[in-house]
Amino acid sequence: MGTVQKPKYTTASAPPSLYPHSPNHSPSYSTPSPSSSTTTPFIIHSATNHHLTYSTFLQQLTSLSSSLRPSLSKNDVAFVLSPPSLHIPVLYFSLLSLGVTLSPSNPLSSPSDVAHQIRLSKPAIVFATSQTSQRLPPNIPTLLLDSPQFLSMLEPKLPTTPYDVVIHQSDPAAILYSSGTIGKVKGVVLTHRNLIAMIAGGMYHEDNKLVTENDDDLHHVSLFSLPMFHVFGFFMLIRAASMGETVVLLEKFDFVKMLEAVEKYRVTYIPVTPPLVVAMAKSDLVANYDLSSLQKLACGGAPLGKEMAQLFTHQFPHVDIFQGYGLTESTGGATRTMGPEEAKRYGSAGRLSENMEAKIVDPESGEALPPGQHGELLLRGPIIMKGYAGDDAATAATLDSEGWLRTGDLCYFDSDGFLFIVDRLKELIKYKAYQVPPAELESLLQSIPGIADAAVIPYPDEEAGEIPMAHVVRKPGSTISASQIMDFIAKQACP
Repeated sequence: MGTVQKPKYTTASAPPSLYPHSPNHSPSYSTPSPSSSTTTPFIIHSATNHHLTYSTFLQQLTSLSSSLRPSLSKNDVAFVLSPPSLHIPVLYFSLLSLGVTLSPSNPLSSPSDVAHQIRLSKPAIVFATSQTSQRLPPNIPTLLLDSPQFLSMLEPKLPTTPYDVVIHQSDPAAILYSSGTIGKVKGVVLTHRNLIAMIAGGMYHEDNKLVTENDDDLHHVSLFSLPMFHVFGFFMLIRAASMGETVVLLEKFDFVKMLEAVEKYRVTYIPVTPPLVVAMAKSDLVANYDLSSLQKLACGGAPLGKEMAQLFTHQFPHVDIFQGYGLTESTGGATRTMGPEEAKRYGSAGRLSENMEAKIVDPESGEALPPGQHGELLLRGPIIMKGYAGDDAATAATLDSEGWLRTGDLCYFDSDGFLFIVDRLKELIKYKAYQVPPAELESLLQSIPGIADAAVIPYPDEEAGEIPMAHVVRKPGSTISASQIMDFIAKQACP
């Protein structure tokens, strides 16, 4: 008898976008042309109301690149430790255009965390502020973004010769910090190819009107409650520039300040994480603000349950939630919902992004699983990272020889190719012979009207091994009791 081949159960994106093989580096692909961006604001700082037009942004980009070019070489690493400001987008695009690898970090990181990240990335220079520089190791070249020296670099200069640096799509563009799919903080190396592939996907959707409808004359205004050192905020900034959109920056997240900014600047679009969706759906404060300009939320970073998505849509029927899934290792969005109809598939993280492949495998055997079965999600395609900086062992454990990225997430695809996130494999609660996803219980708890937020963790139990334990925050004025909560969950979840 002949050998019977097992089905591969590999899901591929369709339709694929035309992947651009030139230009070679991401700023050339994403930065608007000077002729199309004269007075349009690119960045607005909500705390100060100061803004940076696209024309000023392009002028400062040229000036800063000219100033930095003599002291930085291609493939040097520049570590950035700064809160959000109008200077950050200029700095990011300048470094990328010079072939310098950009490595932004959380400005609130502890000195020990900063030292660890610097050991991983080995920067030639650090860009910091007077305040954040106090957390840097000694004897490292540093340029302060609030110093007269840096500010002078942004001033207009006489015309200079064109850049002679040759950048390839395979060259590193950024090192972003992540815990990896498991374990300690790692430096994720993303290439110019990764960034270009993500931008190309967004442009494909815009050109084919897969995401928005009837907004040909609408200028989109995005509000950033996301940090620009995180892959979500980092990519959304580059995306906004490529689309010619206006970005409103929050210096630090504050729910009331966010609502004020939506009203003041007529924000149309907010990239968010699930806790913000929960807050908007449940807070009584939203009634005090005019949020009628808001059209869509792009939700990622963690699973958003069906119940909470439906509650939000009930509260904001004019706002579509476009869910997606991604990791730092996949340059952000590996899946997304495409268009208002797909946005109504509550609980789904959408379909695969352009030019991507995925499969669900048994975490123990590695055997590919069919639609509907839970297993670990593996991804492959042009947005997958190059590897972890200075950690070959972690790279080999996460990327296999065929280019598949092990995500560490328990997921499944339905028969239509829509992805559903169950939970992190490492966070499953081992209850007797069952594996309980905390995210599913959290979603149920958050759907209860008297609860503002909830988190579920494992609690050791001699008989069961682990049992789920919930930490719950009541809404102001709520009198819901622990027994009422337990009764509700008992009716909704398997015993």
